[in-house]
Amino acid sequence: MDFPMLSLLILVPVIAAAVVMLLPKERTELHLPVALVLSLLPVGLGGVLFARFESVAGFQFVEQAPLIERWGVSWHLGIDGVALPLILLTTILIPISIAASTSIAKNAQLFLVMVLMLEAGLIGVFSALDLIVFFVFFEAILIPMYFIIGIWGSENRIYAAIKFFLYTAFGSALMLVGIIALSVMQQNKTGVSSFDYTVLLGLEIPPATQAWLFAVFGIAFAIKVPMFPFHTWLPDAHVQAPTAGSVLLAGVMLKLGTYGFLRFNLPLFPDAAVRFAPVVATLAVIGIVYGAAVAIVQTDLKKLVAYSSVSHLGFIMLGIVALTQNGLDGGVIQMVNHGLTTGALFLLVGMLYERRHTKLIADFGGLQKTMPIFAGVFLFSTFASIGLPGLNGFVGEFLVLIGSYATLPGFAVVATAGVVLAAVYLLWAYERVFTGVADKPENQDVPDLNLRETLIFVPIIALTLVLGLYPKVLLNRIEPSTAGIIDRIEATTDYVEPTFVIGEPSE
Repeated sequence: MDFPMLSLLILVPVIAAAVVMLLPKERTELHLPVALVLSLLPVGLGGVLFARFESVAGFQFVEQAPLIERWGVSWHLGIDGVALPLILLTTILIPISIAASTSIAKNAQLFLVMVLMLEAGLIGVFSALDLIVFFVFFEAILIPMYFIIGIWGSENRIYAAIKFFLYTAFGSALMLVGIIALSVMQQNKTGVSSFDYTVLLGLEIPPATQAWLFAVFGIAFAIKVPMFPFHTWLPDAHVQAPTAGSVLLAGVMLKLGTYGFLRFNLPLFPDAAVRFAPVVATLAVIGIVYGAAVAIVQTDLKKLVAYSSVSHLGFIMLGIVALTQNGLDGGVIQMVNHGLTTGALFLLVGMLYERRHTKLIADFGGLQKTMPIFAGVFLFSTFASIGLPGLNGFVGEFLVLIGSYATLPGFAVVATAGVVLAAVYLLWAYERVFTGVADKPENQDVPDLNLRETLIFVPIIALTLVLGLYPKVLLNRIEPSTAGIIDRIEATTDYVEPTFVIGEPSE
């Protein structure tokens, strides 16, 4: 076993949380700066991971040590081209979220501890190769997010926090049943219990059993995405959460669901994945159109961005269940893109709220004259979210649409409506908030972004441009792993990935 990089990546935020917790409570001026500096350490470790990661299929940076030998539970970590981008995204968004949390006054020390513990849990989810370890991390992250929403949220924060917790806990309970069932099957086959993901891949699961296992895992992940009709917890959670909570919720936590489909549902239950792909695609497309349509009529700017997430996550799910190389690549890179662009939009809405103490679109107007830098960053993020060529959103949506057109042409055609609707609700919102005459006195002297706030957006803007202009820097690392998933599905089912030809969708 090489140097345990992944364990270190999980451990560093935990140590950072302990250090922040041990700081004197009365030294409030130290809490955020110390947390911010310590949160940069995982960014450096993530950079090492990125540099040393080889563009080949299979898991890298693998670590394994027994935890409960009798049950076959082990501390088994490893990452592939699907997990790597999400770990990098996590390490980048955490310091950004901390830097944007200067307005947190009540129990800020505890808030920062929660954010750092959330980071440890997220990295653990994306690197776990033992299903019990995965489940523990999957559940553990509910706790800090519950408190982030419930303590530092808005007026209805308790309702939103409980709703978030109950929805995701219900899905997790279903998934636990599936995990135990897989271990029992492994024991019946070999006489030895195991929760090792790489071992369980060797199970030959009958199609009927795959169907219900796909369902219990799928419901858990569909709630987390969230897919229509499991999405109702999301707008409440986003609207009530503090800015950092919304950024991390949209940026990373929603990806636990899409990642789960890619990591577990497709490779472990390939027959069911092929059979149920049209069902999941139907829900994904409904989510794309429904989320966009509801976003158009929102009067609350933060709620508008929240519903846009339902639509964008629908694109990711459509790409995943398209079961094509382009679809899967588009799904993975769109997870990163959505984390950056929607994270930026939530940051901007939060900063606007701090200045005006309202999120109602009707309360704004003409802000681009008093806040030109803010308006420019908002417009840039809007264009990236819409999928303007040259920016990151275009790459992901384009790959998803051509990937899904090869196997699900009707769904791909309907999904394009989501692209158009995204332009409608985002540009219309921009027009109402930033253009025209600032006829309300409160909007005539709103301060623009200061230096700290401007610096927060620098890494997001840089990554948006890099991934939009040169996506191969990430796609080269993603493709071998997504190709491996397609190969496994083809090897264990009658499915054959079609060759995409424009104008001739395959059956």
